[in-house]
Amino acid sequence: MPTTLIERPAPSAAPRPDTAPRRRTRVFALPEARWAATATVLFLIALPLQLTGAPAWTWGPLYALTYATGGWEPAWAGLRALREKTLDVDLLMIVAALGAAAVGQVMDGALLIVIFATSGALEALATARTADSVRGLLDLAPTTATRLLDDGREENVPTARLAVGDTVLVRPGERIGADGRVLDGASEVDQATITGEPLPVAKEVGDEVFAGTLNGTGALRVKVERDASDSVIARIVAMVEEASETKAPTQLFIEKVEQRYSIGMVIATLAVFAVPLAFGAAVTGSLLRAMTFMIVASPCAVVLATMPPLLSAIANAGRHGVLVKSAVVMERLGQVDGVALDKTGTLTEGTPRVTDLRPLTGSGPTDDGLTGSGLTTDGLLALAAAAEHPSEHPLARAIVDAARTRGLALATAENFASAPGIGVTATVDGRTVAVGAPARLLNRTGGAVAARAAAVAAELETGGRTAVLVEVDGVPVGVLGIADRLRPDAAATVTALTALTGTAPVLLTGDNPRAAARLAAEVGITDVRAGLLPQDKVTAVQEQERAGRKVLVLGDGVNDAPALAAAHTGVAMGRAGSDLALETADAVIVRDELATVPAVVALSRRARSFVVQNLVIASVFISALVVWDLVATLPLPLGVLGHEGSTVIVGLNGLRLLREAAWTRARAEG
Repeated sequence: MPTTLIERPAPSAAPRPDTAPRRRTRVFALPEARWAATATVLFLIALPLQLTGAPAWTWGPLYALTYATGGWEPAWAGLRALREKTLDVDLLMIVAALGAAAVGQVMDGALLIVIFATSGALEALATARTADSVRGLLDLAPTTATRLLDDGREENVPTARLAVGDTVLVRPGERIGADGRVLDGASEVDQATITGEPLPVAKEVGDEVFAGTLNGTGALRVKVERDASDSVIARIVAMVEEASETKAPTQLFIEKVEQRYSIGMVIATLAVFAVPLAFGAAVTGSLLRAMTFMIVASPCAVVLATMPPLLSAIANAGRHGVLVKSAVVMERLGQVDGVALDKTGTLTEGTPRVTDLRPLTGSGPTDDGLTGSGLTTDGLLALAAAAEHPSEHPLARAIVDAARTRGLALATAENFASAPGIGVTATVDGRTVAVGAPARLLNRTGGAVAARAAAVAAELETGGRTAVLVEVDGVPVGVLGIADRLRPDAAATVTALTALTGTAPVLLTGDNPRAAARLAAEVGITDVRAGLLPQDKVTAVQEQERAGRKVLVLGDGVNDAPALAAAHTGVAMGRAGSDLALETADAVIVRDELATVPAVVALSRRARSFVVQNLVIASVFISALVVWDLVATLPLPLGVLGHEGSTVIVGLNGLRLLREAAWTRARAEG
C-alpha cells in the first residue's frame, strides 16, 4: 500500500552551499579598536592604583592618557559636527567627562570615555564585517572560465573579460562563470545562491543559468547574455550595499530628542554660570553651581534608562539562542507590525527527504522484498537506495538516508551510470534498476503500468513534492516523493507572529509555486509569492514598507540578504545561514529555533515598556535636583549622590530583564 513516511527528528543541518569564502577584518586592524583597547588598559591600570591610595602622580597621568586615547576621535567627530551646526552626542559625552574631571570626578569621567570608545569600536567592527561579507560574495563566482573560440579551441580567460555573445564550457562540478543560456548539453545546477531552491534544477538547451551557481554531473555550453558587472550575483552585492546605505538611520528612543535636550542643557549651564556673575556673584561659586547643574542635568540617568533594559534583553535573548546585534535592533524588534518569511532553510530544514513511497501494485517480480502484487514499500526503497548509493546527487543522498533510517540492507550496485537530467541506472541482484525523472524515463515505456506511474507522479508533484520513478528491467515498479521537510515549530511560529503583529506573514521564496503553496497551506500562510529572484524579494518588502508597515524579514541564504538589508529588521537563521545573510541581518537565530522569533519580539516590547518606566523615574530625579540647584543651594556631593542614585535605580530596574522569568513570560506572550 502507499505510505507516507513518519517524520523523525532531523540531524543538524549541514552548511548550505551558498556560503561565500570568508573575508574577515581583524579587530585590531581598525583604529577605533586600537584606541579603545589602549584607553581600557590605561584605565584598568589607573583604577586599582587610585583605589589602593597610591599617590596621585601615579594614577593621574594614566587617567589623562585614558582621556586622550579614548576621547580624541569622538571629540574630533563632535567638533566637525559642531562646525556643521550640529550638536553631536560625541562632543557632549567628552564635555561631560571633562566636566566630571573638573569637579574632581576623574575616575567617573575616564569610565565614561572607556565605555564610549568601546561602543564606537564595536560599531566600526560590525560595519567592517558587513562590508567583508558583501565583498566575499563576489568570490562565489569563479575568477576564470573556459571560453570556446570559433575554431573550436578552448582558452582560459578571467570571467571579467567575458562579453555578451561569448560561449563558455562549464564542466561537471564547476561553478558557472556568467549569466547566460544553455546552447548544448544537459545537467542539473544547484542555484540555491540565487533562488534558494533546495534541490538542483535540471538544465537543458534554452534554459537560463546564473553566475556563481554550481554545475552538476553534465557538461554545458553556455552563451553569455550579461556582462559580469550586470550578473545576478553582482546585482545582489549592489542591492545589499544600496539597502544598507539608504536604510533610514535608526536611533534609540532617547536619541530622538537628544539634540534639543543637549542644546538646552548647554544653554542652561552657561546661563547658570553667567547670570549670577552679572549680578556680582563670585566666580568660584557660580562655576561650582554651574558644574553641579551640569552634573545633575546630564543625561546619564536618561541614557541608562534606555540602555540597561535593552542590553539585559539582549543578554537574555543570547542565552536562549538569539543573537541581537545592538540595542537599536532590540528596540526595533518591538516595533515590527509585518513579517516576511523565506521558505527553504527557514520554514523548512533545507534538506530534501523522502516523504512518500508508492509501489505500483502488480508491476514487479515476486522475489525477496516483494508481495504477490508487487514491491513492498521497504523493497521499493531498498532497490532505489542500492542503485543511487554511488551517486552524490542530493536526491540520491535523500533516498539512501531514508533507507538507512529504516535499517534496510542495501545490495551492491554494479555497472552504475548517471545521465544528467534523467537519472541513474545500475545492476542490483542481477536486475537493471533505473531511478530518475518520470517524464524522461516514461518516454521509453508505455502501457497501463506506465500510465499508473505517470498518474502517481503527477499527484505527488501537484502536492509540491519531487517525484522519482523506479524501474526494474524497464518496467515501472514505484514512485518516490521527495520534499524539503517543514520545521516542527513552523506553524506555531506563524500563528504567534500573526497574533503579535496583527497581520499574517507573507511567504517570499525562489522555489516553484506548487512547493511554496503546499508548504504555505501547512503553516497557515495565504499570501504566497514564489519564483522570486533576490530583487523581487526586495521589491515585495519595499511595497509593505511604503504601505506604512515595519517589516521583519526572516531568511537564511545569499538570495535573502538584500531583503534582510532593506527590511526594518532582518533576522537570519544561524546554523545553515550564509555568511552574507548572517552579517547583513540585525539578529541571528543561532540554534534555528523558529519559536524564539516571536519570543524575542515580545521580549523587545517588554524592554520598551521598561524604558518608559525608567524615563519617568529619571525625569523625576533630574527635575527635582535641577529645581533644588536653581532655587536653593544644592551641595555638590548631594547633587552627585542624587544623580548617581537615580542612575543606580533605573539601572537595577532594567536589569530585571536578565531574569529567566522575563524570557518565560516573553515566550508565553509570543
